[in-house]
Amino acid sequence: MRTPARHRFKPRPKGRVARGLVLIDVLIAMLVFSMGVLAIISLQAVAIQQSSQAMYRANATMLANALISRMWLTDRQVATLSGTYATGGTGYEAWLADVTAALPGAADNPPTVTVQSVPGGAGGAPTARVTVLLQWKPVSAAAAEAPNRLTMVTQLR
Repeated sequence: MRTPARHRFKPRPKGRVARGLVLIDVLIAMLVFSMGVLAIISLQAVAIQQSSQAMYRANATMLANALISRMWLTDRQVATLSGTYATGGTGYEAWLADVTAALPGAADNPPTVTVQSVPGGAGGAPTARVTVLLQWKPVSAAAAEAPNRLTMVTQLR
């Protein structure tokens, strides 16, 4: 018994199947390549952002060190340091101009400098503990985002 002609199997030419598979392979390769390129672009954007953050942090550290260095040049008495370099003093105001020029958003988040008297050891004269708090907010930061902070504490004898 023979099967009807419409149900007979007709083999397809092998060339057509191969051409379709090559096209699918090329499309998948392009998809994988484009995903890799997008990942590299986003990685570069994050690297640029982190690089600028590192620059601001280095500037803040240098500014805090500059103020503490100025304090070392005085007689290092607590009263002198408090009057001149604590928040609102004349030395503070001169330093504040440098801070607002170097750190973005420092004018909206002004730095604070506190000077505390700490008892000296073994009957010595009291020393000064200086705390410098710098805050800045990068231009690219969202308005609701908290500012970046650097706190430096040192003791002057």
